Amino acid sequence: MPETDRIPKPYRIGIDVGGTFTDLACVDPSGALTFVKTPSTPEDQSVGVLTGLGDLAARLGLDLAGLLSATDRIVHGTTVATNALLERKGARVGLLTTRGHRDVLEMREGLKPNRYDLLMPPPEPLVPRHLRRGVPERVGHDGTVVTPLDEAALDEEIARLRSAGVEAVAVAYLHSYRNPAHERRTAERLAALMPEAYVTLSSEVLPQIKEYERVSTTAVNAYVGPAVRRYLGSLERRLAEVRFEGGLFIILSQGGVVPLGEAARLAAATVLSGPAGGVAGSRHVAALTGACNLIPFDMGGTSTDISLVADGAIALSADGGLAGERIALRSLDIISIGAGGGSIARVDGGGILQVGPESAGAKPGPVCYSQGGTEPTVTDANLLLGYLDPEHFLGGRRRLDAAGAAAAMDRLAASLGASRDEAAAGIYRLVNLKMADGIRLMTLRRGVDPRGFAVLSFGGAAGLHAVEVAREIEVGRVIVPAMASVLSAWGMLNGDLRYEVARSHLADTAGLNPSALAALFRPLEAEATERLRAWFDGPIRLDRSAQMRYGEQIFEVDVPLEGLDLAAPGSVAALVERFHRRHEDLYTYASPGQEVVLVNVQVAAVGRVEAVDPAGAMPADDQPVAPLRMQRAYFDGWREVPVYAFGTLGAGCRLTGPALIEAETTTVVLGAGDTLTADRFGWLDIRLRPAA
Repeated sequence: MPETDRIPKPYRIGIDVGGTFTDLACVDPSGALTFVKTPSTPEDQSVGVLTGLGDLAARLGLDLAGLLSATDRIVHGTTVATNALLERKGARVGLLTTRGHRDVLEMREGLKPNRYDLLMPPPEPLVPRHLRRGVPERVGHDGTVVTPLDEAALDEEIARLRSAGVEAVAVAYLHSYRNPAHERRTAERLAALMPEAYVTLSSEVLPQIKEYERVSTTAVNAYVGPAVRRYLGSLERRLAEVRFEGGLFIILSQGGVVPLGEAARLAAATVLSGPAGGVAGSRHVAALTGACNLIPFDMGGTSTDISLVADGAIALSADGGLAGERIALRSLDIISIGAGGGSIARVDGGGILQVGPESAGAKPGPVCYSQGGTEPTVTDANLLLGYLDPEHFLGGRRRLDAAGAAAAMDRLAASLGASRDEAAAGIYRLVNLKMADGIRLMTLRRGVDPRGFAVLSFGGAAGLHAVEVAREIEVGRVIVPAMASVLSAWGMLNGDLRYEVARSHLADTAGLNPSALAALFRPLEAEATERLRAWFDGPIRLDRSAQMRYGEQIFEVDVPLEGLDLAAPGSVAALVERFHRRHEDLYTYASPGQEVVLVNVQVAAVGRVEAVDPAGAMPADDQPVAPLRMQRAYFDGWREVPVYAFGTLGAGCRLTGPALIEAETTTVVLGAGDTLTADRFGWLDIRLRPAA
């Protein structure tokens, strides 16, 4: 073993690229956390990443090369795929599919977002019709070859795609999930005739039943794949140039962590990469605090992400999508709404105040950033309401332009016929209502009563709004960790390595027996374990699940199989019972007398990484804390309120609002009559005043 390999590398770094800021969190073996926030660079995210790493090194008293040579692992959440889809700036894609099936992408199962809107224009497919090419071939539903692949015709279609300047090719033949031979042969011909193209096969991306979902997911993978591959390659080279020799991993939408090569292959699985870190961190917060029912509330500069931790567990769903495109890969169940610190306020044609979803982003940013922004945002409103101090933003490293924000707010107020204070308070109230509605979608629409949960506030802007949002949905508790502003980056360091394998097996459960059920999972277990072993040499856990439905339904329910011995007598009956219970949890009813159909089986091989816990408990200190200063702020009228330093609140310290709790990269607004207690980590445990 080389001498350098025996030198301990104490640091682990999580990097979360957001729409406005890039967050970096670095922990040492004791759990001590050092973090920075730096403006994101959407034109090339790696520029912001390297800048942030340089800032992080300076905080640790190191140069960049010194930090990276002492770093064992970097886990990164990227928005490259997300931005490519949202902005329609992905690759020029060609689709090769079974002749007669090239319009599946356009027909979209005949569905549209608003079925009663007769004037709604049809969505523009990611692949235009002239680049969707049919190939003579046919595999039956049982995997038998009905029509052999016509290689001469295939070569002609590949030549057409090449001459059209196609950068990426999606291959999705009918029933290839049963027999991928034709897709694999097509990949060989593409490698010979279009060696520079990014090629993705539906039998590798989503080997499951349902043609539209499989074709759409494969097309999305091809559309974002080249951009993701370029970015990851560029980042790897940049890091190598500054002596990084540790492991570089990407967190996927399902919360698992994978090496760069796997993320580039399954690029569509990175569309929720950043928010997934927040959910992973939220699950770990639940374990640390004992608050097993949490509503993770992640408000950044561009959007707010809302998820659910129930009984300490997080839910996965295959019903996801982004920007109107169906992505049927399993992902964490997250709702994203266009409400963040940079959300722009405006007056619509009817004279009504609107906030978002348009955002000022990182550039130009809110007006108060003095980077060219002209329209008032949520951050500008928070500044003018006195919740932010213009001299102490980002620890004093950036001075906010209160005069510029006031001038922009005055223009908006004039359009509303209101005062500046009324306009700013209206923006604050309206964005809180939008985020409360997002929580209702995540909870009440799923049959969950949010009043039995606590709101977990994180993201740079969340502390300013979390208490009022919780009040709106009648939740009585808010938890704010010390690393709230960078919890997604910190959470990535708690993400396990994960490789998932799924196969379709359409069968009436009445015809299954325990040995047949166990046999369905056995090859998937072997494949998942073998693939994960290529990256990970530690202990592996296998998570099994099944997607099931009632006979007449057209959608499936994901049923976890944890603790179920598949080969034991009665396992099939236990599986069916779990499905009934899960269906009732989700949709409030079950139909035990109906036929239950098994559709897909899934196995995830999970390599557990060492958890990152906060460094040592805070010393107990229940004595009154002196405020840093008094500040004029708006709490149903203007008043002088105390401002406390987040990091000075010892375990057991209690405060009563109204008050502001200020950290370097976030501020928490404590309402009148609300009480705050610092827990053993110095985290804030806020109890809202009882409703009148």
